[in-house]
Amino acid sequence: MHRNPGPRGTCAHEETHGHRLNGDAVESRARSYAVSKGVPFTPMRQSVLALLAASGKPMSAYEIAEKVSDARKLKAVQVYRALEFLQEAGCVHRLASRSAYFACDHLHGEGETVVFMVCAQCGAVQEAASELVARGLRGAAKTTGFRPRHPMIEVEGECAECAGTPER
Repeated sequence: MHRNPGPRGTCAHEETHGHRLNGDAVESRARSYAVSKGVPFTPMRQSVLALLAASGKPMSAYEIAEKVSDARKLKAVQVYRALEFLQEAGCVHRLASRSAYFACDHLHGEGETVVFMVCAQCGAVQEAASELVARGLRGAAKTTGFRPRHPMIEVEGECAECAGTPER
């Protein structure tokens, strides 16, 4: 699971490989992606990614623009372009329910079903990849003839800390 509330954030998939968000690793992956596409890793892309990696919580494009802009006023479209690139690179995820973005320092497999569990109280995001959920989703999609492109599920609730229960 991917916890994004500050420095205590961890990531541990169902497969039990856990790690802390590594800003250097995520930036390195974004730089490699830029090289592979033959495009520059611009200062804007770097600033947006560094902010999200350091913030440890989902942020809207407008919040990002406000924090990234130094003396000049940034337009949201500039931030959206950077976010689009970082999403393509697999370094940032978007929470559709909140129109917010957060950094991720591990790769997901092609077509992997990702479940984002969002705490309604503190905003923490836990992330899990589950083959069991993926099978259920594929089965449901098959019965309706639907073909998912980017299987992601968002679930709102309470994290273990806010619920006052220990994590597993």
